[in-house]
Amino acid sequence: MVDIHRLRVLRSVIGEQSIGGAATALGYTPSAVSQHIATLQRETGLSLVERDGRGIVPTEAGTILARESDTVFEQIARVDGLISELRDGRLGQLRINYFASAGTTWIPPIVAAISREFPGLRLDLRLIELMGPSSTSPDIEIYVADNQHPSPEVAGFVGRRLTTDPYHAVVPEDSPWAALDSVTLRELSQVPWVDNDVARGPCRQALLDACTSVGFVPDFSVETQDYPTAIRFVAAGVGLTVVPRLALIDLPPGVASIPIVDPTPAREVRVRVRQAGLDLPPVRRVLDMLDAAVAQPVS
Repeated sequence: MVDIHRLRVLRSVIGEQSIGGAATALGYTPSAVSQHIATLQRETGLSLVERDGRGIVPTEAGTILARESDTVFEQIARVDGLISELRDGRLGQLRINYFASAGTTWIPPIVAAISREFPGLRLDLRLIELMGPSSTSPDIEIYVADNQHPSPEVAGFVGRRLTTDPYHAVVPEDSPWAALDSVTLRELSQVPWVDNDVARGPCRQALLDACTSVGFVPDFSVETQDYPTAIRFVAAGVGLTVVPRLALIDLPPGVASIPIVDPTPAREVRVRVRQAGLDLPPVRRVLDMLDAAVAQPVS
């Protein structure tokens, strides 16, 4: 196989029409240029250049080889540019996994910004609640920690805490609690609850653990599959529901949210990132926007 580096030296020698000119252009010594040309002629079995007085002229074989190598160097330049774009995050794919309420609040503005700033990047977005065990490993995953069954560190990933998300009670606006600044968790045991987590995952478990700590199990009179549906049931006058603060976006008319105290149930939200992608600009940008988002109050 022809050595690309020596082929580049040949092109420079032909272009400069001298060993010395090529050496200056490439930053080599004339001796090194001569050695590269000699080695290339030996490897190809061709005479590629000839001396002409004080200069160098290409043989017919040298001219053809240099001319036909144009496409090779164009492709190399294209690949170099592609590598640079991939390194800068301007091309390729970024896979992000997230849970539902993060998808409602944090993900849309992040996706809008990434699409605008990295237009060649394809985003692959996956809702954790709908994923199976064989799903493709993500580049970034935003998830709720399972305190009962802590996940071991995933090989090749770096994880950290994003925020602690406290739970609020969502009650009908005519409830006596609606005008209060807070309500104790035990007080909420007096009325039926609307369940809101069909997955029976760590979000629901964090709430049940807090209830157990004050001596009761919620009376779930209605079972729904998600926070927005449960809140709509509350608006219709069916009990109350308890949701993380992150799920309080765009509350419908007819309900009010009240912070829960003594104790305050909470879930820990974490992010893990593929270690190999930590320095990629779009990954850093997503992490910066997540940090900015958790610092903002939910409205």
